[in-house]
Amino acid sequence: MNNKVLAIISYITLVGWLIAFFLRDKSQKDRLVNFHLSQSLGLAIVSTLFNIALTIVAAIVPSLHFLGYIGYLFFILMILGIINAANEKETPLPLIGNMFVNKFSFIN
Repeated sequence: MNNKVLAIISYITLVGWLIAFFLRDKSQKDRLVNFHLSQSLGLAIVSTLFNIALTIVAAIVPSLHFLGYIGYLFFILMILGIINAANEKETPLPLIGNMFVNKFSFIN
């Protein structure tokens, strides 16, 4: 698999992230794949934490269940990440991308 495909796959669920992580060419230290691996992992972490917090809040105050629609924002961010990976750009995701640039040392 080439690096562009691995960068795209990294955004598609945790299984896709693991496939991209283990199939990348570690000897080349490809910046594109590493960048999108860190962005997609950061997106997955933020999305999971948001869903846990929202579940707790919705259990306490059921009238706030409409906040679940904010979850579509994470889907949109995933699509933007895939588009950036397909265009071979190293652009951070809006809102959360800058928090995860060069944060995961095990990826590099």
